[in-house]
Amino acid sequence: MNQEILNRQATNKRYIGIIVEESFDDNRIVNGLDIRKLHITNQAEADKRWHLYEVHVTEYEIHELSKHIKDNWYMHFWKGRDIIAVFKGASFEFNYDDKATWDKVLDYGRSLGLPEEELNFPISGL
Repeated sequence: MNQEILNRQATNKRYIGIIVEESFDDNRIVNGLDIRKLHITNQAEADKRWHLYEVHVTEYEIHELSKHIKDNWYMHFWKGRDIIAVFKGASFEFNYDDKATWDKVLDYGRSLGLPEEELNFPISGL
């Protein structure tokens, strides 16, 4: 990549997101991302723990990550109060404060069998 493209990508990291390593078909996809925080859940059994990353990404990186998400998982990103939720084969844009804009993403998440408590789309980071 030439330097101009690298500079543009570095300054275009407008979205903050939370991604779960276990949601990807290849966890190496997190290599090279601008990772700001990491949290590992506290389950006693190692194979039940999730590795959550708070990342700063570009729209292009969101698109690339979307190619690797497993069925019945999602990741979400926000810029201000605007959210993008990405599932395998579907994405939704909505406003955190306008709950009427959440209908489609909630219906879709429920159709996948995701628990209500996982469909809260926090924008405060990890």
